[in-house]
Amino acid sequence: MFPMPFRQVVLREDAWNQPPHGTLLLRALRRSDKTQWYEVRRENREWLQPWEATIPLGLDDASGLAQTYEDYVRSLSKSARSGDSYMWGMFLDGAFVGQISLGSVSLGSLRGATIGYWVSSAVAGRGVTPTAVAMVMDYAFLEMRLHRIEINIRPENSASLRVAEKLGLRREGLRKQYLHINGHWADHVSFAITEDEVGAGIMNRWRDSL
Repeated sequence: MFPMPFRQVVLREDAWNQPPHGTLLLRALRRSDKTQWYEVRRENREWLQPWEATIPLGLDDASGLAQTYEDYVRSLSKSARSGDSYMWGMFLDGAFVGQISLGSVSLGSLRGATIGYWVSSAVAGRGVTPTAVAMVMDYAFLEMRLHRIEINIRPENSASLRVAEKLGLRREGLRKQYLHINGHWADHVSFAITEDEVGAGIMNRWRDSL
């Protein structure tokens, strides 16, 4: 699936004369990230709750908070080894600030995936999320040779809608009751992009728009 073992896949965007000032690093979570991860999750509990994925009937918690951190990291590694999904932690100048995933990976005649993410309120609006999404999309298209990437966003989540729009994704319509979010089935707006629309890369497009 990957050109190298997933645990070694590190995506790095160095500073340019626009936010985020510094270096944004995307890498797999480690056990040593536990303290930072819990701290950021606690600080952003109310900020994130309206957008958190849940499992119907209260059978589990899709966010991973019902597990120990160690179990959570193991489950992410297992999913990556199976080729189903990949999760990176976002580290801005060494500080953990969020996560981004490439999930529902399908090869064969589809060669597609979906992207999901969350970011700390402390760095919201600084360009961290669109930069991370652009990094993962370029990796998915240029290295993994995927054909299509989707992002599905709650209509009420104006900040995430702006991320998709900033990166030039195509708005494809409304998916009724698409995912179970914060305890109920929620509609999502679907955005997508295919490899023939990527051009010189999503990161180059994002840089040019700044």
